[in-house]
Amino acid sequence: MFNSKEIIGEMTCSIGALVQSGQLKVAAGTEPDMFDRIKDIEITASEFSQIKGMIEYVGVTEEFKNVINTFDVEWGITPAGFRREFVLGNKSLDVDLKRDISCMQNGVKRPTNVLYSANTANPFEVATMKDLIANLTTNPQIIYSGFLNNPNANVGGQFKDRFEVLEELKKLVGPGVDISVELNNPFAPENELWEEVARMEEVLSKYQLVVKVPHTGPINAENVGDFLSGSYGAYDKGPSKDFFYGHNLAYKLQEKGYRVNFTLMAEPHQTALALQAKPYFINAFVERRNVQTKGLKVLLGNLQDTGDSLYKEEIHNFMKKSDMLGSEDMDLDGALEKARFLVDYREGDLSGINDGLDSVRHSLRVLKNSNLPDTKLIVCNLKSQQMYVDLDRLVTEPEFEDMKQRVIITCEPDYFAQFTSSPTVYCYQRSFLTSVK
Repeated sequence: MFNSKEIIGEMTCSIGALVQSGQLKVAAGTEPDMFDRIKDIEITASEFSQIKGMIEYVGVTEEFKNVINTFDVEWGITPAGFRREFVLGNKSLDVDLKRDISCMQNGVKRPTNVLYSANTANPFEVATMKDLIANLTTNPQIIYSGFLNNPNANVGGQFKDRFEVLEELKKLVGPGVDISVELNNPFAPENELWEEVARMEEVLSKYQLVVKVPHTGPINAENVGDFLSGSYGAYDKGPSKDFFYGHNLAYKLQEKGYRVNFTLMAEPHQTALALQAKPYFINAFVERRNVQTKGLKVLLGNLQDTGDSLYKEEIHNFMKKSDMLGSEDMDLDGALEKARFLVDYREGDLSGINDGLDSVRHSLRVLKNSNLPDTKLIVCNLKSQQMYVDLDRLVTEPEFEDMKQRVIITCEPDYFAQFTSSPTVYCYQRSFLTSVK
């Protein structure tokens, strides 16, 4: 004897068929346009049997209607960037739409669990991979230096301000892509910050806007001028109110209903505290940190091998250039102690792999044990080929199999482009095109 479920799977039926057969009626508040967008959703026989005596109608939630009315999508379609969920109402089975960038149109999952993001504000660059990304990340440097004030990018000065740029980006990528926009000045008065965010939301809608809030460390509104002129203390010394400024700002925005991208995270120890602000995105900045770690390791090795105290000075100078020490720090032995700690910490990953991605692994482990199922990790600051291929391997490691669609890789489209090709392309295309000729 065989089990039919093992051969053909459990039987399903569409909502449209259930209405057509008379087993369900369309709820009074669900217009034909709305019903047409849910009639193809399937429900299994066992699921329907569990609720059959409880429901008489099928319809959509008010949130469902709001999403449809916000985005211009054709009849019969639910927009990309939303998953369709059932909600039990009063004798009604309603369909809701919940923001989820891992979904394409009609709630179909994107092809891979790893999601891609373009790290640019240049619409001409975004256009090259607009249908392949789930997220777009920007910051003041990207928007102003990289595009608006760059005549080679903003050709003819056709875009005048960042809101014009955001408007164009929104048109390009459509509703399925989140757009992270960083605050111009995180130290501005609160009323100015709320006005700035409200203007962002006006352009992008609450569904696509993600407010980018940076970690600020010991920088505050009073000392930011000194910092920019080159005078600052150690990155890990200062009043706690300054270190938690970004956390509290992110938390307030989240409490107001905004999704937050809590950015400028490089060290694994930042993750758990950052999650207390309940951000939508956290980050792992990897390349610069890895280069610095390797540089320190070489200098520490030279000091150990030779005993030459000149290497102490080199370590001290290297750390000052890398912002690991305050601008006036002159303590060579203190720098040496910190250097050893940082290298040991950064190479102390549980996997035993020293590829510079320990912050990624640690953040995924913390996320796995968190109570924030919708929070995702953005891996950024990729520069070398090696870092991408190592990351590409990391996301297939068995330990992270259950972290589905919670990893986003972001970089400039030009960086991603190189990984679409291989020498074999030349080899075979030469043969193919010669044959055609």
